[in-house]
Amino acid sequence: MEHENKSIFTKTHIVMILALISCFLWGSAFPSVKIGYKLFSIGVQDTYEKITFAGYRFFLSSMMIFIFCIATGKSLKIKKTDIHKVALLGLIQTTTQYIFFYIGISNTSGTKGSILAATSTFFSVVLAHFFYDEDRLTTRKIIGVILGFIGVVIVNISGNKVQSGFTFTGEGFVLISSLVGALAGIYTKRIAKNISAFAISGYQLFIGSLLLILIGFLGGVKGLNSTIKGYSLLLYSGFISAAAFSIWTILLKYNGVGKVTIYKFSIPLFGVFLSYIFLGERLLGAKVLLAIVLVSSSIILINKE
Repeated sequence: MEHENKSIFTKTHIVMILALISCFLWGSAFPSVKIGYKLFSIGVQDTYEKITFAGYRFFLSSMMIFIFCIATGKSLKIKKTDIHKVALLGLIQTTTQYIFFYIGISNTSGTKGSILAATSTFFSVVLAHFFYDEDRLTTRKIIGVILGFIGVVIVNISGNKVQSGFTFTGEGFVLISSLVGALAGIYTKRIAKNISAFAISGYQLFIGSLLLILIGFLGGVKGLNSTIKGYSLLLYSGFISAAAFSIWTILLKYNGVGKVTIYKFSIPLFGVFLSYIFLGERLLGAKVLLAIVLVSSSIILINKE
């Protein structure tokens, strides 16, 4: 069965379809988070409320994965020697990454945030070079990464001044979140060799979410109140992570980090247009269009490797 799964999940068209589904879900997270803040009356300065919101979201994600595995008969067992590995991943990928992400995305536009989050791909491609032989950097990959970074810089320039379009607690935090996410991806592939992808996703989300909720509680947040609409959106946000992380972990388990991660360049493309549709954010004119062209070009260059 393991061999059959491997043969399926290494096929190019399967990787492409599953990766794009994950990226679409992650792209939809940008407007979802910002709308969620409004529905739960979470303001720009409500840091602990944002962290608690993230905790609830990922707790729901872990429950969805557990229920899915129980319903389908998939094993959630892990060895005692692997518990600390999954716990560390939860601390890195869920707790640390999303503390920076949730604060950062609330201090920038959904459009800019979605494109900046794609820098996780650039970090992953570079870092994978030092960890896996199959992910060595080549001239084509380097050119692709450079084009992508140029796109990120362009979308951050406002009034021809980089400073006017960049804040540390906004764009800066999203970049830090991306770097942490890239490191988490490298670590995920390392531990996924002998652990079920669903077990990894479920337990790391569960552990990470409890830490986020605890941090929020220590910050004075006892709970969050909203309407049916708000709770429904929170449920959808939970589904985003449950589905996307599970699919992504499976792909990383059977493929090189670079081969899978390059598809994350499509997240800003989904995020830009979904933010435009649901938040009414303008597309920032020619700058964002040029950024999309450059990011798309980087996908093609690395994909043709």
